[in-house]
Amino acid sequence: MATTEKSILNRIYMVGAVLLIIALGIVVKIINIQFIDGDKYRANAEQRIFKNDTIPANRGNLYDANGQLLATSISKYDIRFDAVAPSEADFNEYIGALSDSLSRKLNRPKSYFSKKLRTARNNRNRYLMITKNLNYSDYIQIKSFPLFRKGPFRGGIIVEQRVVREHPLGKMAERIVGYDRPGSAPVGLEGAFSQYLRGSNGVRQKQKISQNQWKPISGANEIEPQDGFDVYTTIDVNMQDVAHHALLEQLEYFQAEHGTAVVMEVATGEIKALSNLGRGESGKYFEKRNYAVWESHEPGSTFKLMSVVAALEDKVVDTSTVFDTKGGKISYYGRNVTDSKYGGYGKISVARAFEVSSNTALVQMVTDNYKGKDASARYVDRLYSMGLNKRLDLSITGEGVPRIPHPEDENWNGISLPWMAFGYGVHITPLQTLTFYNAIANNGVMVKPRLIREVRSKDQLIEKYDRSILNPSICSQETVSKVKVMMENVVKRGTADNLYSESFSMAGKTGTCQTGYGDKTKKLEYIASFAGYFPADEPKYSCIVVIHKPNTTKGYYGNIVAGPVFKKIAQKIYANNPMLDEVPMPEIAPDDIIKSQEAFYTQAQSTSNKIPNLKGMDAMDALTLLENLGAKVVLKGKGKVKEQSAAPGTRVKTNDQIILTLS
Repeated sequence: MATTEKSILNRIYMVGAVLLIIALGIVVKIINIQFIDGDKYRANAEQRIFKNDTIPANRGNLYDANGQLLATSISKYDIRFDAVAPSEADFNEYIGALSDSLSRKLNRPKSYFSKKLRTARNNRNRYLMITKNLNYSDYIQIKSFPLFRKGPFRGGIIVEQRVVREHPLGKMAERIVGYDRPGSAPVGLEGAFSQYLRGSNGVRQKQKISQNQWKPISGANEIEPQDGFDVYTTIDVNMQDVAHHALLEQLEYFQAEHGTAVVMEVATGEIKALSNLGRGESGKYFEKRNYAVWESHEPGSTFKLMSVVAALEDKVVDTSTVFDTKGGKISYYGRNVTDSKYGGYGKISVARAFEVSSNTALVQMVTDNYKGKDASARYVDRLYSMGLNKRLDLSITGEGVPRIPHPEDENWNGISLPWMAFGYGVHITPLQTLTFYNAIANNGVMVKPRLIREVRSKDQLIEKYDRSILNPSICSQETVSKVKVMMENVVKRGTADNLYSESFSMAGKTGTCQTGYGDKTKKLEYIASFAGYFPADEPKYSCIVVIHKPNTTKGYYGNIVAGPVFKKIAQKIYANNPMLDEVPMPEIAPDDIIKSQEAFYTQAQSTSNKIPNLKGMDAMDALTLLENLGAKVVLKGKGKVKEQSAAPGTRVKTNDQIILTLS
């Protein structure tokens, strides 16, 4: 018996010891959780219930040169309902009025909202979607509805704000306006100047109310976002509209693959319009890529200007130097160079060769004067000295790399020099070509193309961008003067004479270049271009139009495909911005005017209510004098007063009628 009691007692001690150890372990764990790891667990609990959410800052506005919006940030609002937040009394009192207000605003039956809200209340739904994508005025109106006006804690309204970027121009200029999206490379002006536009994000705390649902809450820890700066660009919306539609119309007619049109202000380098349109799979054209900046391609005959400037600067030819076009065909290493005119142009000067775009004459101009490696290097070095081998270092990304081969290159061969003379074997972007043409229009001063004027924060100027000169003189004034005449004659009597207008002067150069000619299995395709400036005598704007792969059955020459776009752009811009010829007023008025004025003032000062002698006076002076006396005047004829119905000295009564006969 004793043994049994002892055994039971030992078991009790063992159980007690185990329980004590467990109790001590629990106490140790509680102390550890409470005091040692307490901060960590409290932080984890907070993270599961609360989190800091980013409030995106409003991006600054992007404006055109005249202050019209190109891009702006618009706040959109989503309205949700915490059906648990309102008290029972408030919910029952206001549910009908709230349903009625929502019905009128959102065009749904009152019963729909009443049922929806009551169901959410019964299901304790704390995140019920009411409506979304509201603008600010609609949000303010809904916020003032019954029950909602009590706020988030008593009324249950939950407001979520999103910032949406909108482009008022829509698809027009979409590529140059661009975007700056997370996970994507920055594009256009939005991407280039994002450091100014983006602003500084804020922080707001959110509370978890159910699985994957977070409710924003206000508090002292909330940090307001700081809006971005406004960027004022050089783009002119009106000119952009002109360029866009002129280019689009031509692309559609010629069923071309893509094209670009750029307008630049000559003196400043400001880009006023930049349109890039490519054909999609549906056949519609849209801003597909920034071809003007990105696409480096063989320019064809527009490069002949560079060749002529180089030859004139090196004084190896003059505009009067004559070359025989040799029947319109000449060969180099088994490769033919031909003129567009069958049989060629006979013997013509350099100036005339440029005007009619003779390949054979201008190729001889280069090859005859730059034979040999050293001479060829001198020609290419001249092109380099004019900056044709350098990027423009634009503010927007994606600029194409120009390629002007040099005799030191491994791939230089016998046809490199002659092919360069008329724009083959070289690669240059449309904007780089335009920058050179603009320099000629600007009397040799090459300015950097510019897309931004200034950065502002409301009325405060943050940064101003001025004209930047890439090369103060790409060539002599003598050369500039000569090629200006040649470019004007291209339009007057050369390859672009179909663009000539007596009422409006333009100067430029056509370009027609074969593309994809290395693939013998494909039919020939072309790049049509026209580069120049207007007006020809005092250039205000330069412009380039490049159209790729037009339907050859409709046409493919630069003067037919690209030239009319240039002309339409130039004439519409000129019509909206006329250059007025001011006629200075003479410092001393002619004698007859002085005498007429003296007679008028003498009569006006000496007359009381008596009719003066009006003979010989201008009709309007006599009319003024008589009406001041209260008389009614009838004029017969034109010119000066010949006769008057009332004799001089007659007193005038109010409303007396006096007839003046004019010579």
